[in-house]
Amino acid sequence: MGLSNEWEWQDEALIAKADGRIDGTNAREFQDALETVIKASDKVMILDLERLSYISSAGLRVILLAAKELRQQDTKFAVCSLSNSIREVFEISGFDQIIPVHASLAEAIAALKD
Repeated sequence: MGLSNEWEWQDEALIAKADGRIDGTNAREFQDALETVIKASDKVMILDLERLSYISSAGLRVILLAAKELRQQDTKFAVCSLSNSIREVFEISGFDQIIPVHASLAEAIAALKD
């Protein structure tokens, strides 16, 4: 669980997919996997959370660190396809004010393309 091995290029955007649960028990593993994807990213990276069922503060911290790192390397970043419960966590924590949130992968790609 955490970040699946599924990541792909689509319309010049690197898409990474998180699934299952991200909490204190696997946040470090999630961070390591995300670091690998960040190194491969170029202009646009999207984290697809469609299959994510739960995220703790430890998981949110990893996403925030990734957003900061991507901003430093001038890579556009967004998350997409949040379930209602994950979207609520993003809204309560204020993450939706820091990281662009899109309803679908297609919407995220369209919004981040030059």
